[in-house]
Amino acid sequence: MPDSPPAHARRARALMGVVAASALVYPLLVCAVQLGFAQLFVVDLAAITLWLGLAVLCSVAVVAAVRWGAARRVRSPWLLLGLAPPALYELWLVWPLLPG
Repeated sequence: MPDSPPAHARRARALMGVVAASALVYPLLVCAVQLGFAQLFVVDLAAITLWLGLAVLCSVAVVAAVRWGAARRVRSPWLLLGLAPPALYELWLVWPLLPG
């Protein structure tokens, strides 16, 4: 491949991807804890929606950072498909609380 970047550039990009992904782990953990409190102790539909949305954004950002570091395409249908089971579980938990 004549257009491939040098080995040190690939290694640097991979390390930046790992650092970016690890920087998003703490916000993802905070979202998980806050989501647990919003669902178990004080049931608050607005807080559940907010923390779940932030958790999904952090999860997608972690995967995107890792894929960017590996020099792969960031958009992936499998990434979106992988979000379906947790989303369905959260919908099942919140369904009785929805006004209707």
